[in-house]
Amino acid sequence: MRSILRTDPIARDVAALCTATAVVGASFGAIATANGVPFVQIVAMNLFVFAGGSQFLAVGLAGAGATAAAIVVAGLLLNARHLPFGLAIGNETLGRHRFIGSHLMTDESVAFAIAQDDPVRRRRAYWLTGISLYVVWNASSAAGALAGSALGDPSVYGIDAAFPAALLALTLPSLKDAASVRVSLAGAALALIATPFLPAGLPVLVALFGLMFAGKRS
Repeated sequence: MRSILRTDPIARDVAALCTATAVVGASFGAIATANGVPFVQIVAMNLFVFAGGSQFLAVGLAGAGATAAAIVVAGLLLNARHLPFGLAIGNETLGRHRFIGSHLMTDESVAFAIAQDDPVRRRRAYWLTGISLYVVWNASSAAGALAGSALGDPSVYGIDAAFPAALLALTLPSLKDAASVRVSLAGAALALIATPFLPAGLPVLVALFGLMFAGKRS
């Protein structure tokens, strides 16, 4: 295993990401339990939803007394970013298993995939990341739920910053031209401006308007 991690950069990066995922997943399970979500529902949410941001949002809204309809709509809005994600990776990456592949689609699996120039490595990066995160998230969330609320809020320890940091590291090598830089900077600026006014997760959707700057000349 150690030799694989030393020689395979994709496996090494996925292993590091899974470590952070395990901590955040355990925290989610503990927080969901503290908010009164039954263990069976936590496990079902992990298996059939598998969307960390939406799951945290759903638990928070449920704890605040939101209706089921409001929770569903909020989750759909937050995951609307998967539409451009699907266009970015294309059918070539998902292959014949598009249904399963779409369920494994996360920010991280897409970022790992598009960071690869070779189609074969792109497919491998997507599936290795998606499957690994799915297994780790389900196992760690269940463990956290069983442990109760002892783990507390991951933001207290700064663990919640692990995913953005990993995504930033993966994105930087893709900024090879002026258009990509413009879109990235514009999207980041729009998301930062929207953050004080929108619920957590929705500023990511606002960042998509940065695509309007792709065709402008410097």
